[in-house]
Amino acid sequence: MSLWWFDQLAELVPNHVVSTDVPDAVRGRAVVCERLDMFPVECVARGYLTGSGLLDYRASGQVCGIPLPAGLEDGSRLPEPIFTPATKAALGDHDENVSYDAVVREVGEDAAAELRGLTMAAYSRAEEIARGAASSWPTPSSSSAGVPTA
Repeated sequence: MSLWWFDQLAELVPNHVVSTDVPDAVRGRAVVCERLDMFPVECVARGYLTGSGLLDYRASGQVCGIPLPAGLEDGSRLPEPIFTPATKAALGDHDENVSYDAVVREVGEDAAAELRGLTMAAYSRAEEIARGAASSWPTPSSSSAGVPTA
């Protein structure tokens, strides 16, 4: 699945995959990758309110410092997608949602702006793909086609 998404997003952002030519024992479960330096930030785009974002919203009416409208519930679609970064926690710990300003302090203004832009572009592209796929799904009809009758 990751390879499929890397292919879908290739025009937006490069990825770390060098080759899928691996030994048979791990084929389909491993790839050859180039070593990269990691930003200490998890880049998250949200179009819907759920998970840790919902917990933050319930506590403050905001997610990562971004005010949201009152009355949202679990699974509510947001008025527009938002960038909701998190810190990268040590192995075994949970990441912590942070504001964009915290990302700027951690990686600098230019890198933060690029990370946010790429994250939101990837979200937009993925949503476009998902909505296109959903539009091709069969829709239920008022007839009972395919339903056995007595």
